[in-house]
Amino acid sequence: MDAMKMIRRAGLLLLAAFAMVATSLPAAAADIEKVVSKGGIEAWLVRDTKNPIIAMQFAFEGGSERDPEGKLGLALMVASTMDEGAGDLDSQAFQGKLDENSITLSFSAGRDGFVGQVVTLRETKDTAFDLMRLALTKPRFDTDAIERIRGQLLTSLRRSQADPNYWAQMAFGETMFPGHAYGRPQRGTAQTLAAITRDDLVQFARTRLSRQGLKVAVSGDITAKELALVLDRLFGTLPAKADLAAVSDVKPAVEGKTILVPRPIPQTVMILAHAGLDRSDPDWYAATILNYVVGGGGFSSRLMDEVREKRGLTYGIGSSLQSFEHANLITVSGSTVNDKAAEAISVTKQIWGDVAQNGITESELRDAQTYLTGSFPLQFTNNGAIAGLLLQVQRDDLGIDYLNKRNDLLNAVTISDVKRVAARLLDPAKLTTILVGQPTGVTPDGTLYKP
Repeated sequence: MDAMKMIRRAGLLLLAAFAMVATSLPAAAADIEKVVSKGGIEAWLVRDTKNPIIAMQFAFEGGSERDPEGKLGLALMVASTMDEGAGDLDSQAFQGKLDENSITLSFSAGRDGFVGQVVTLRETKDTAFDLMRLALTKPRFDTDAIERIRGQLLTSLRRSQADPNYWAQMAFGETMFPGHAYGRPQRGTAQTLAAITRDDLVQFARTRLSRQGLKVAVSGDITAKELALVLDRLFGTLPAKADLAAVSDVKPAVEGKTILVPRPIPQTVMILAHAGLDRSDPDWYAATILNYVVGGGGFSSRLMDEVREKRGLTYGIGSSLQSFEHANLITVSGSTVNDKAAEAISVTKQIWGDVAQNGITESELRDAQTYLTGSFPLQFTNNGAIAGLLLQVQRDDLGIDYLNKRNDLLNAVTISDVKRVAARLLDPAKLTTILVGQPTGVTPDGTLYKP
């Protein structure tokens, strides 16, 4: 066994030992109460009285994928302005109350959802929940705040255009999801951001934020009885249903093509993509182990071993499973110097094909299971992290017992399960490749976003 493999194995043994002494963490985090308010609003609660802190996260259906065509970036702009004053409090007064009470309150717009969060000390919870209620139900959207936020978003967008990763994501969306909402820029463009009006923001808050599909997760020093009252207080006056534009499911356009975004930079940014599988698919846990072995396990993965360690073609390369509401992918991302791009891509496809044909080894299976189960307690580091995990479990519809059964599901995966899933997911002929830079030895099938 070489030195690097010895280090990796030692790390896995330490992780397994940590999991044995830290079993109280997942056990406590898995003690989930389902709380239902008088108004019928449901939340999942992990009560923790060790620290006087409460963290709440919640998600509404529909994110940037439902932005109107001519006003892309609307969901992001709403998320950026909802805490800029509400009710009788202008932006300065609203933010001042947050600061003086050490309250964290924010919103974010994802591809498939609109998310809010509040973190507060128990002693200031009434103030925190009042401010969140105002932000949800009576956002001001003052003109000066709108223009300040618009300016910030435009500045950020301009700066991003100097980043090759921005163009890689732009080309990735357009190539993988042509004509679909997922193929559009989530952050919008300078033109669409400029077209957004105050009325658009008001209409979004009034019609898109509803009790329909609302998911709520809470962790911290609050009782179920207290939380039930808070739920009606925060969300009880929201509309029962949202006005959501329809978004269809889409299959990624994985046709094995190579798309180049030419840029005069010394390195080539790479994204390779293949169709994935839904989060509800029974093969998800085998795919999770497969992904860890191929490229999701850092220095323990085959991609890092072959592309970086043995050949020195990159500082970093990895893979990930991406499950969205309307599409699923498995992707590889990394970068390399321009004159090594062709070799890096070739090696990646060789690994892809080898695992598809031969699967993984028993040792790789055991190491993956040890890491993925042993590192699980590290996700319960604080109330905010626990609330975020609970929210994602709800959004993925995994069931309230998921945290208790998750490691057993991973440990039940067999070598034949992984081989079957590898044959299903890893077809090198269908890997679509996005390159940003000026790679040598690569003949693209198409070009996007010429300078």
